[in-house]
Amino acid sequence: MSSTASAHTPAASSVSSDVVIVGAGIVGLAHAFEALSNGLSVTVVERDREPVGASVRNFGHCCITAQDGDLLALARRSRTGWLRAAEAAGFWAEQAGALVVARSATEAAVLEELSAERGGDAVRLRTAAQTAEALGRPLDAAGDLVGGALLPADLRVNPREAAPALARWVAEHSRGRVLWGTAVTGVETGAVHTTRGPVHGDRILVCVGHDVDYLFPDIAEDHGIERCRLSMARVEAPAGFRTNSAVLTATSMLRYDAFTAQPSAAPLRTEVLGHSAELLGIGANVMFTRLPDGSVLVGDSHHYDATTPPFIDERTYELLIDAVARVLGVPELRVLERWQGVYASSPRGPLLVRDLAPGVRAISVTSGVGMTLSFGLAAATFDGTLTATA
Repeated sequence: MSSTASAHTPAASSVSSDVVIVGAGIVGLAHAFEALSNGLSVTVVERDREPVGASVRNFGHCCITAQDGDLLALARRSRTGWLRAAEAAGFWAEQAGALVVARSATEAAVLEELSAERGGDAVRLRTAAQTAEALGRPLDAAGDLVGGALLPADLRVNPREAAPALARWVAEHSRGRVLWGTAVTGVETGAVHTTRGPVHGDRILVCVGHDVDYLFPDIAEDHGIERCRLSMARVEAPAGFRTNSAVLTATSMLRYDAFTAQPSAAPLRTEVLGHSAELLGIGANVMFTRLPDGSVLVGDSHHYDATTPPFIDERTYELLIDAVARVLGVPELRVLERWQGVYASSPRGPLLVRDLAPGVRAISVTSGVGMTLSFGLAAATFDGTLTATA
């Protein structure tokens, strides 16, 4: 039995609280944390017995600086929430930033342009020698490195520990409750109907990511929600690799808005297409992050569809792991684990915020930045600044 779930989950027929949250992923748990911090009582309803979805299958990277526009403001608020939650729930949150590696003049130009736009404190340019040192690469073997940039605002958490620790904190709070192993069959004003009976609440938040289509298919279809499948692995760290910073590469610069808004982003795409078309073909974001035990999370690919097929071509993993090995300057990496992640995606926008009935709202991050935005969304929900979409 997981330490996250209690041995016996009570019947829900007599449960009532100020806020009922459907879903114990990081977005739902961030809302639970914020509600409890605001003096409200909270019940979280979760069909599984512990967090097992996108919230534990990712890099644990709170990608603050690479956001742009309204998402940047939300990400900055989220950073504050992450640090508050880490202190309260006792999980690891490392303020180590993100290191973006530049291996060509075009890649370096994107970083220089972003630094000029945001300022040298927010985007700290690094020399090739400084980048090599952070990666644990011998300087005489780092001839492919041109430079890099440190994004100090970014955070790192252990994704396998953060959501479970937060769930425990909610469950142990005097005004909190988590109903594990409890599936939701319907939602209406004032009540969430579950397989254990109704759960009553003045305010209901549905935070189920891509699974919003199971409860509200018309809304999911209207927003164009798809499932994004990604391939990830955990590898043994090569000798010398010590940084707790997340490490991003050129393919990362092609995926995040702060980079793609720069003048050199278009030439960069052409350049990467010329030497790594196969990586772009699998929607790669070649990046990696070090866990506290020293092993390294590597990934990832992106495949979009309404339903997630269970089969993954081994070539996808080969491409990703080989690409990470080249950045680290090693001939190969020993794989310890592989897995498939799934998150909500939509070409119509990065957020689904929809009022379903009086007092009932669905909130899903429909892009790959749920960890990044979670606490910012929660703060905006409870101060009334998160606006519902039509």
